[in-house]
Amino acid sequence: MTSTVLVFVILHHQTKHSAMKKSLILCTIAFMSMIMFNSCRNTASKTDSADDFDYNVDRFEDIRVLRYKLPAFENLSLQEKEFIYYLSEAALCGRDIQWDQNFKYNLLVRKTLEAILLSYKGDKDNDEYKAFVTYAKRVFFANGIHHHYSNDKFIPGFSREYFISLINSSEASLLPLSDGQTAEALTGILIPVMFDPILYAKKVDQSQGSDMITSSSVNFYEGVSQAEVETYYSGIVDPADLTPISYGQNTKVVKRNGKVEELTYKADGLYGQAIERIIFWLEKAKEVAMNEIQEKELALLIDYYRTGDLKTWDDYNIIWARNTTPSVDYINGFIETYNDPLGLKANWEAIVDYKDTEATKRTELITANAQWFEDNSPVNPSYRKETVTGVAASVINIAMLGGDCYPASPLGINLPNSNWIRTQSGSKSVTLANITDAIDIASRGGGMLQEFAADEDEIKRAMEYGSLASALHTDFHECIGHASGKMAPGKDANSLKNYYSPLEEARADLFALYYLMDEKVIELGLIPDHEAAKAEYDSFIRNGLLTQIVRIKPGKDIEQAHMRDRAAISHWVYEKGKADNVIEVFKRDGKTFVKINDYQKLRTLFGEMLAEIQRIKSEGDFEAGKAIIENYGVKIDQSLHTEVLERYAKLNLAPYTGFINPKLIPVTDANGMITDIKVEYCSDFLQQMLDYGRDYAYLPAIN
Repeated sequence: MTSTVLVFVILHHQTKHSAMKKSLILCTIAFMSMIMFNSCRNTASKTDSADDFDYNVDRFEDIRVLRYKLPAFENLSLQEKEFIYYLSEAALCGRDIQWDQNFKYNLLVRKTLEAILLSYKGDKDNDEYKAFVTYAKRVFFANGIHHHYSNDKFIPGFSREYFISLINSSEASLLPLSDGQTAEALTGILIPVMFDPILYAKKVDQSQGSDMITSSSVNFYEGVSQAEVETYYSGIVDPADLTPISYGQNTKVVKRNGKVEELTYKADGLYGQAIERIIFWLEKAKEVAMNEIQEKELALLIDYYRTGDLKTWDDYNIIWARNTTPSVDYINGFIETYNDPLGLKANWEAIVDYKDTEATKRTELITANAQWFEDNSPVNPSYRKETVTGVAASVINIAMLGGDCYPASPLGINLPNSNWIRTQSGSKSVTLANITDAIDIASRGGGMLQEFAADEDEIKRAMEYGSLASALHTDFHECIGHASGKMAPGKDANSLKNYYSPLEEARADLFALYYLMDEKVIELGLIPDHEAAKAEYDSFIRNGLLTQIVRIKPGKDIEQAHMRDRAAISHWVYEKGKADNVIEVFKRDGKTFVKINDYQKLRTLFGEMLAEIQRIKSEGDFEAGKAIIENYGVKIDQSLHTEVLERYAKLNLAPYTGFINPKLIPVTDANGMITDIKVEYCSDFLQQMLDYGRDYAYLPAIN
């Protein structure tokens, strides 16, 4: 496939006539699709009917991998399908960027693992090789050698000597050897990187008292300290600017010749080889965009990728946020900053989606009443939006996941992140229906609810209302939770630094929790009665106080932003409600349970915390935000942790879920014109990883 693409690129640049260009494009796509089809056909599902579609793909360590369906894809128009196909290719072309951003040696590790898996001919039926395959799967799932959630480095379950023997027994031409480098030199680099538990131990380290830059392994900084980075940005950021660009979002900070500077991600800069391929497919997508506005926004996105200009990125986000009508939409860019310890640098991510028209009626009803929810929130009126602008919410079906959204997918998204753009131009909120459905269906009968619910009434509520209540929580969180509130004049949200993300997620969660129990929600017909809201309150508190810690290793703190958010909320309301026994923590048969005794008082506490979190964000109150997260969202009771882990282990469940993508196959006629896009559902996680390593590898092993 690589040679085919290279030939096509040469012909494309040498051909000026648009009709001839289109013919070359279609012929190349047809040939590429033939190769892609052959790589997937042996793992394709025999049927995707609702009755016998198998969502489960793989299970290893603490991970389960699922497939997701593309409901009613066959009913989309040819233009919609073709648009989805081009955007999906763009979504896959940035994969290497995400790997390199996570850690500077990730691509070197991945390419070595791929070479071994593809060419090793030795004994594969022994424990060490099986441990090697498990390690490879973990690395592929996490887009690197650090756990995607805990940020801890994986330690291989096989010996260093065995790894060296695997490399020496593999095809040298497939190994990521630089000019003149030997396999021995390669292992000399990889052995300490992979096996030393101290070296590069954490991808992101936000522990108090540490230099969060030098103690983190994420590849956004090189040769600089936290103090140097903060000094650098304090010298270029204007706190009085009411429409600031997202400083540092698409750059790497390095020190050269004693001077701190930024390397920009762009076509002729850092990650240029992959960005050129993203641009290539975005250009194709622009030709079949759903409307003229979408064509213009894609032109801006392409220009941004070529120049790295963050003002262009803002212009793109403004027009993208306002363009709410297309049936097919996408996310593509350097967007979320969760992996940067300072909350500045953004990982590359992409999704492609199409609207679930029927389910979107629910989110449209919520957003139609967004101003009412804003006006009646318990937040100080000074920090409410006078006019909630352009909140557009949809329920979508994912057609392709890429970058930081793959294999572990979000369940809901609200963008853009810029506060002033959200205020002036609005935002888009989406709930990922087919991803949520896959998780829900695959999780039935696991026993988690029965093990940790406080009583039969709680189980009954969860069974009857759990799915609806959870979906509604996500809708409120994404649609109006993130879209609510405003900054005080002259205040900068970046002043919250590493606490910005958990505080923002807590704010959105609290907004959702507060309103789920409101009479307005019943009046709008979103839930039948308060029992549905109670089901979500049960689930949230049970998760925040008990069950989410199954994802944490013994002795570790909570570090991931969403987990800190949930823990902080749950422990804060538990403590504040102790006098009235709002939430009860009790033992039964030696097991710990939590039970809500007063749902209305709990709702009041959610409102009080929402008001305080919004004040903290609006004023940029770093110390108050730090106190809430550190005091309530980080530490774990170790005896409780031991108990919960033991109970969970008996259920034999995987705490983390991810996905493999379907393969979209263009169908062409005798003239090379696309007549349809077919969907193939692959069922081999490792094979998809190897296919992507072959078909979408554009960056060198070390950048």
